[in-house]
Formats: sequence, C-alpha cells, structure tokens
Amino acid sequence: MAQLLCVDFGSTFTKAALVDSSGEVVATAATPTTIGTDVLDGYRLLREQLDVHGVVDEVLACSSAGGGLRLTVVGYEREVTAQAGYRVGLSAGARVSHLVAGPMSGADLAELRATRPDLVLLVGGTDGGNAEVLLHNASRMARARLGAPVVVAGNREAQAEVAEALESTGRRFTLADNVLPSIGVIAPESARAAIRAAFLEHVIGGKGLSRGPEFAAMVQAPTPDAVLDGVEVLAEQLDGDVMVVDVGGATTDVYSALRPQGEDAGLAKDVVAPLWQSRTVEADLGMRWNAVGVVEAAAREHVDVPEGLEAYAARVAADPAHLPVDAVERGHDLALARAAALVAVRRHARPSGPGASARPLADVAVVVGSGGVLRHADEDGRAHVLGAVATDHAGGWKVPRAAAVVTDAAYLLFAVGLLRSSHPDTARALARAVVGEHGRHPSEVAAPGR
Repeated sequence: MAQLLCVDFGSTFTKAALVDSSGEVVATAATPTTIGTDVLDGYRLLREQLDVHGVVDEVLACSSAGGGLRLTVVGYEREVTAQAGYRVGLSAGARVSHLVAGPMSGADLAELRATRPDLVLLVGGTDGGNAEVLLHNASRMARARLGAPVVVAGNREAQAEVAEALESTGRRFTLADNVLPSIGVIAPESARAAIRAAFLEHVIGGKGLSRGPEFAAMVQAPTPDAVLDGVEVLAEQLDGDVMVVDVGGATTDVYSALRPQGEDAGLAKDVVAPLWQSRTVEADLGMRWNAVGVVEAAAREHVDVPEGLEAYAARVAADPAHLPVDAVERGHDLALARAAALVAVRRHARPSGPGASARPLADVAVVVGSGGVLRHADEDGRAHVLGAVATDHAGGWKVPRAAAVVTDAAYLLFAVGLLRSSHPDTARALARAVVGEHGRHPSEVAAPGR
C-alpha cells in the first residue's frame, strides 16, 4: 500500500502527516520552520523522524512560510468588484494586504508599491459593463515600477486591451475569467486557479526560502487554499454544512463550506453574492503576536474575559514564544482562544457590507476547531472554546441549530485538501477521520464564560 507524505511549511512550524492510500494515519510530526537557513532543513529533520515507518512513495506540500501570499486587490468600486476580488483572494489562500478602489492615482501606486505585494489581482466591471476604470488601472500599472505579477479577472470585453497594455511594458500577467460577470453573481474558480498558479511560479520560487529547486517542485498550494479544499471535502463527506475555526498565533481564520437551500439559495440578490466555500482572516486576533488585540476586540463585542487576561495577553505579545507554565496560564490561553474564536466567527457570519446578507450558518452540522492551543488542550477545554461559538446567541448571527463540535487534533485538514485532486478516495477517508463520530454536542459543554 502506498505511503503519502503531506507537509505544511508553516510560518512557525513545519507539520507532516504520513498516511497510507486507504486514508489511515501512519504518523504525524512537527518541527520549527527553518526560515533562518533553508526551509528544507526542518523538512529533512521530519523525514528522519518518519523514516522508521518505511518508504514514502509521494510527497505533497503546501506553504505559508515567509508570510504566505501577500495580495493586493485593485478594483472599480469598493463595495462591488473590489469586494468580489477581496473575497476571491481570501478563498485562494492569500493574505489581502491592500485594497484599491477606483481610478488609481500616483499616490495610490506609491502606496501599492509600499505594501510590497507578491501578486496583484486586477478586477473591475461586469462583463459588457464599465471598462474605463479597468483600462485606466491596467495602464497605470503597466508603467509603474512594480515587480509583482498581475492576475487580470475583470470585464472580459476589455481583457484584450488590458493584456496589450501590460504586455507593452513586459509586465508579467495572467488572464482569468471575470470574478463578477454580472451583478449578484460571483465566479471565483478561474481567478482562484490563476492565483494558485502565480503563487507557485513566482512566489514560492521568489522568496528565497530554499536554495535548490526541490521546495518549489514540492509545494502545490498556499496552506489556506489547501485547508479550504479540505473543508469542502469534509462537507461532502458529511453531506452537510461545515465551519472551521483556526486559532493561530498571528491570525484567526474561519472557513465555511455551505450548501444553499430554500431562501438562502436566493442570496444572489446581493450586489456581490456570497461564496458558499469561504474563508475570512482576522489579522488582529492572534494568540501571541496579536493577543492584546484579542482582548480589545472582546471588549468591543461585550465578550466576558477572566480577570488577569489583559496582563497575560500583554506578556505573550511581548514574548510570542511563551508557552503556558501552569493551570492558570493554560486557562488564560483557552480564554484567549475562546474570545478570538467568538469574535472571528461573528465577523465571518455577519453581512460583509451595506446591501449584503448575513452568512447562513444555521444549518452547520459540525464546527471544527484547529490551531495549537486547541490541539494541546484537553477535551473539556476544546469543547468549551468551540461550544461557546456554537451557542453564541448574543453575537448577532444565526447560530447553528444542532452542530457537533470537534477538534482537528492531528492537524489533517490541510492533508485532505492536498490529496483531493490526485488521491480523492484517500482524501475522503482522511476527512472522515477528522470528525470521527462528530464529536460532542454543545449541550454537553459547560456554558460559555463559566
């Protein structure tokens, strides 16, 4: 039976899951990501740990090392095409570091350059609609001192002229289908594929993370892109809606894979229709680098936190490598995770802007937790954090009616996503292993805030 090694080169840790082709987990391992030397130094340490389990037949990898994929979105109107591009960029695994709306000025270009994006997503206009702003922005970018490649995903009738402008100055670019072909319709697939391809071609090889070609040949996708693929497989296996809350040291990411039903299926009435497979990133909600931001956000949301958490948050923000040393600090870590998860899910669920609808999460069958704090907590601690999310009736969104809560304790969702295309049966079996018997129901969990 073939053995498949799935590797995530993370910003802090490199994680590996060795699985066989039946979906059985053979072993897992982790080591600090060796950004300071060569990312493959840490990878080789993992291989040494896993060599005792026999021959590895294939390696599949994703990466967010070196900051992952920094994306700038340039659109026509902030609440329409720019918003569509922003959502698609997040779903493709990017960290959207900057957003420009309207005809770019010289100051806009200077600000764009200052953000040092790895990639620019240029959108604007529905098909057959306004082309003036898209052409203007393409012309400005063609003449700008900008090294990042461009993915063009705007008005298809204007794409030939956009390509001509970019090509005239040697700008690297890729054409994709319009992310907003008409009002109320969002089409992410083509742009998402183009962003992934550009990430592999220009970003992975261009960050200087490894000296040789092996790393670039190994990596298939940005890590968040692979995780979203894994969430989609999980939803298919459960035949139901899924939400994943990944509480990290720098950000808290929320993923959801939904099947529109009833009145929800008519949300195309929104100016920018929802992405049914979606990811949001909260850069102010991190367990370490942004711990103070978690406490501040909790106060704004009227989320109760225990006494002493503010001081603890300041301490770990000053020393992000700090790990809890006793029961009190472990409790503070769980309190930070609970607050970060609650605020992040509220932001994910609420309307994204004027004229938008709330995300329909009432039918979510399973809430999955991820992140080091949950993986290292005991079962009651995990369920307390996730149960707070699943019973957040004060949060201004429709909570799941009957969701179970589980933790991706072995960190397998990224591997499910990596295996989805080339080994679909293995991916499906591994997805079922993530949720087991669907974990615990929130009614079994201590009330949030206790």
